[in-house]
Amino acid sequence: MSWTLLIGIVALLGILLLAQLARRAELHRMERRISVRERELRQGSSEAQLMEPVIDLTRCLGCGSCVIACPEEGVLELVHGQAVVVRGARCLGHAACERECPVSAITVTIKNLEERRDVPVLSPELEAVGARGVFLAGEVTAHTLIKSAIDQGVAVAAEVARRLREEQRNDRRIYDLLIVGAGPAGLACSLEARRNGLEFICIDQAQSLGGTVATYPRQKLVLSQPVELPLYGTFKQSTYNKEDLMAVWQQISEEQDLPIETGVTFRGLQKAKKGGYLVKTEQDNYLALNVCLALGRRGIPRRLGVPGEDLPKVAYNLLDAQSYQGRKILVVGGGDSAVEAAVGLAQQEGNQVVISYRKESFFRIHPKNQQRLDSCVAQGSIHLLMQSEVRRIGQHDVELVQQNGSGNTTKTLPNDDVFIMAGGITPIEVLERSGVSFDPALREKVVPVTEQGSGLTKALGCAFILSAIALVWAAWHADYYALPIAQRPAHPKHSMLRPELGVGLWLGIAAVSLVLVNLLYLARKSPRIPLNFGSLKTWMTCHVATGILALLCAMLHAAMAPLDSQGGHAFWAMVVLIVTGAIGRYFYAYVPRAANGRELELSEVKAKLARMSEQWDQGQRKFREYARAELFSLIEKEQWKKGFFGRVLGLLFLRRSLKRLVAKIEGEGHRDGVSEQQIQETIQLVRKAHTAAMMAAHFEDLRAVLSSWRYLHRWATVLMLFLLGLHVLYALIYSPFFFGGATR
Repeated sequence: MSWTLLIGIVALLGILLLAQLARRAELHRMERRISVRERELRQGSSEAQLMEPVIDLTRCLGCGSCVIACPEEGVLELVHGQAVVVRGARCLGHAACERECPVSAITVTIKNLEERRDVPVLSPELEAVGARGVFLAGEVTAHTLIKSAIDQGVAVAAEVARRLREEQRNDRRIYDLLIVGAGPAGLACSLEARRNGLEFICIDQAQSLGGTVATYPRQKLVLSQPVELPLYGTFKQSTYNKEDLMAVWQQISEEQDLPIETGVTFRGLQKAKKGGYLVKTEQDNYLALNVCLALGRRGIPRRLGVPGEDLPKVAYNLLDAQSYQGRKILVVGGGDSAVEAAVGLAQQEGNQVVISYRKESFFRIHPKNQQRLDSCVAQGSIHLLMQSEVRRIGQHDVELVQQNGSGNTTKTLPNDDVFIMAGGITPIEVLERSGVSFDPALREKVVPVTEQGSGLTKALGCAFILSAIALVWAAWHADYYALPIAQRPAHPKHSMLRPELGVGLWLGIAAVSLVLVNLLYLARKSPRIPLNFGSLKTWMTCHVATGILALLCAMLHAAMAPLDSQGGHAFWAMVVLIVTGAIGRYFYAYVPRAANGRELELSEVKAKLARMSEQWDQGQRKFREYARAELFSLIEKEQWKKGFFGRVLGLLFLRRSLKRLVAKIEGEGHRDGVSEQQIQETIQLVRKAHTAAMMAAHFEDLRAVLSSWRYLHRWATVLMLFLLGLHVLYALIYSPFFFGGATR
């Protein structure tokens, strides 16, 4: 007995120690993620540029499928057990998070679509509203992925072919379709037009295929997911760099003899007198019944508008970094293109590379680019001039103005080459001349993404119907199920309803089969198991339905009287499984949602505290910084450094710690000569921030307690499977059909 007690104590303390260490590690990770989110909020990079994931926290289970599925690192993170957008500016619209969310808690949409004037108004067929026969495809539609561009190009050509078949047009004196742009969308549109036998032509202002992709630096990874092209099929590789992809496109173009004219600059189009459109270019005019504008979104490069920008040494893209060696180079910009160009140039012998960026940090670049940049900066091959702007470009130098704490500083740097990577201007003007509208009033009313709730009502309705069917069956055979177990063998229905034979046996087989199907959800959800068919949402629905059905079948298999046996214990383990699963699926989201709400409130208060003193003088700003530092120190100590019991005890002394903080801030304000009004405004925000932080901490503690359902759910699953396996094994051993067993 003593040995058993000692081993039990050691095991229990070991489990508690591991749980405490795991909890501290979780709090540390959460603190780091929240600090990153607050930094991104201050820098503006938490906001998406085009596409954004919108998370319904009433549904989010915190399973992390969206974080794993997102190919852009850091867009989503788990905070307080739920998914939260941290770096929205990195979202490119892959929508992998939306597809992989098992409970439809994420929707990827165009940000502020109801207000935007840089996104064209299109019909579901990608046709410009009010300009029949004018279609748009690719990046110009605000979908930036190569796969999306290909899908849209194919859809446009297919729609044109369908309309021409219905109208039975056979006039070959005019093109069926003219495609502007030979990028991914234009090439895909050309291939689909060829497959449908259309009379078409594709024009592009560049001298080579590829569109925007052709302007990327050498060896840039441009495709990271499988795509399919008409007349070619699925690409053989899942990833391609620029050169490989361009080679494939060139090969396809030559094999299919696509009519592509390069070096042709599009200037607009207008309605032709005899129908169709007159497409105007700098070189010639074309007549076409339909036009697909696959221009890209970048349009013309964004200029700085400074003296010397027209010098020959100024360029707006970098095709081959190896052509530049032993040069003094300035790269202007803070996006991926600027960083990739700077890194590529810094790797060439003898180059001295400087990056000028108008903001205080990079916030939209890919993590891999950030790592490469940090490495170059550490090695001294790239020098950063943050919060700087170019004022003049000379023949042999450049002049910049850089902001710092004491004001602005003018710097003159020796220079041989300037690369301006400040993005591009969407070709809105030429598109509007072509009949494409950007007026939000013409756009179909956008249905805002709203909270859907956990779906509990629908689930209860389905569970009620299934349970009612089981109840009807039990009531129909109540004359058997109501009997004591000892009297059942004499009943006429015993051979049909007993667990070992007839319907009773088939109900048991059905229950086991449903359990096995139910477990396939775990395989589909795991990134390590290659089971990818079907959406995770469908699998989750199947997971819930098969769980409920398995329980009902097991109940009827046990003849409404589970015994004190392996089968009976497996049944009760299944009950625990259903209960903990329901907690996780339908009830768990409410507490994490409240915790995240408090975190957002705290972030807003901190931001307001930072903005409040923008017009204060230097002494008053010093007071504000002191107040912020003291507040953040107290929040960090009470929210993140204390354990659960420490925060529970802290509730008793909450007012005392806050009172001490307020007294310190008030005294510091009086010493710095800050007005009483400003002191009280600061104290009011401090009180609000402290309250929000403490509420978030206590909600997090409650969430941590509630999250024990996950462990109960997992261990109940293991126990149920073990008992169910024993039950099936014994059933086979004692079955009259196997191993020579005898009927009991």
